[in-house]
Amino acid sequence: MTGEGGGKDKEIILDAREAPEEVLRAARDLGIRRFLGRSPEGGETVQISEEPGGRGLHVVTIESPEDVARVVSVADAGAREILVRSRDWRIIPLENLIAQLQGRGVRLLAEASGGADAELLSGVLERGVDGIVLGAKGVDELTAAVEALSRPPPVSMSTAAVESVELVGMGDRVCVDTASILSAGEGALVGNSASFLFLVHGETLETGYVPARPFRVNAGGVHAYIMLPGGRTKYLSELSAGDRVATVDWRGNVRRAIVGRAKIERRPMAVVRAKSESGSGSILLQYAETIRLVRPDGSPVSIVELSPGDQVLVHVPRRAGRHFGMAVDEFVLEK
Repeated sequence: MTGEGGGKDKEIILDAREAPEEVLRAARDLGIRRFLGRSPEGGETVQISEEPGGRGLHVVTIESPEDVARVVSVADAGAREILVRSRDWRIIPLENLIAQLQGRGVRLLAEASGGADAELLSGVLERGVDGIVLGAKGVDELTAAVEALSRPPPVSMSTAAVESVELVGMGDRVCVDTASILSAGEGALVGNSASFLFLVHGETLETGYVPARPFRVNAGGVHAYIMLPGGRTKYLSELSAGDRVATVDWRGNVRRAIVGRAKIERRPMAVVRAKSESGSGSILLQYAETIRLVRPDGSPVSIVELSPGDQVLVHVPRRAGRHFGMAVDEFVLEK
């Protein structure tokens, strides 16, 4: 199970001592292999150890700065896995422990109460804890935690040939300002149709007239779809601070990004139409030099430089229909 915080694997251990049977079964199906107290068939049972140097999971409750020092002492005594429980302060003690225990060969675990909590703990001091002990009482809660700690799977990228670039007048477009720094060849998947999404490059390039805005994707018209983590889509007009969007690079690798701001302004717009082996589609973008799509080699190309026959990267989902952003198998015609 792979987490995004620090690029490391983040393991989930399910606290199974009071978990319903359906949660145990769901955990096994979701790839969880270790269980605290008891385990379903095929799982590994983790036991709490009372001896500092013994095998098993060592538990330390943090109530004061002295308890942080006690965790380090337990690690020095030979403990390989330590579960930290906190009464009130959580983040600062964990930051101190992550810094002090790195390189000691001990795995630091923390208790989480749900998906948002697990994601928070996995990113403390960027590196995060090594694993989460989750006390999920329901399948939905468990699934949310697993999704929060899993790196989004890559998406398939296709090459499409530009058919036309047509100026169409003024329209309202959305700049998606994220809380992430985008790299060259990275942006967001956006389109007039959810069945044909263009890779719109982030504003990562310096020019003589405009400084780079490497957190921004000038994504297109308010009506357009943007891909979210997990493959769902949302209208650009619906984005607001705190939402999550998927940032995608030219190879199809996906990251989660938090929206810090969605800025809507009226600008001159152009529609780009393109066709791939899997279908055709279009996107409505602001017509300006800093608005770029992505070539098959990962290099950006400005919309003002696009010509018929140029190749750009697109994503064509296997299912075209959308119901409240979720892909469904149904006939939908969008022009």
